[in-house]
Amino acid sequence: MMREKKIYLTKEGLEDLKKELDELINVKRPENIQAIKEARALGDLSENADYDAAKNDQAEIEGRIKRIEKMLENVEIIEKKNSDVVELGSTVCIKYCDDEDETDEYKIVGSQEADPFMSKISNESPIAKAIMNKKVGDIVEVESPNGVYKIEITAIK
Repeated sequence: MMREKKIYLTKEGLEDLKKELDELINVKRPENIQAIKEARALGDLSENADYDAAKNDQAEIEGRIKRIEKMLENVEIIEKKNSDVVELGSTVCIKYCDDEDETDEYKIVGSQEADPFMSKISNESPIAKAIMNKKVGDIVEVESPNGVYKIEITAIK
């Protein structure tokens, strides 16, 4: 049997996933079942757009429930252990070496929780891979699709 890939989540990410699952099971699924019943009551299913839409929604809802349940079976909570080195769960401040004025702050999370717009980057991203297990003051090379660039770790929280 193939081992499932671990799903790394922060405690907040785990709570968000559980809330989404609860919403899908207790709100979205019953609403969808009702929509299917109402569409069925309209008669001829062969040309019933409401019925087709409700069945498509049902497939999406059930698929998402299955994916979340699978993730929850393989979840590993990110526990920050060491503030001296960059690890899963660290919030890291970096400075771009070729542009001293440009700095960024990222929280390193598992790929399921990554959200670049919220400054949460996946542990599988080029920057995270380059800075894992490094310390403040370390200068590392990041390999990106646009070429290699250097960043300096200025703080780890």
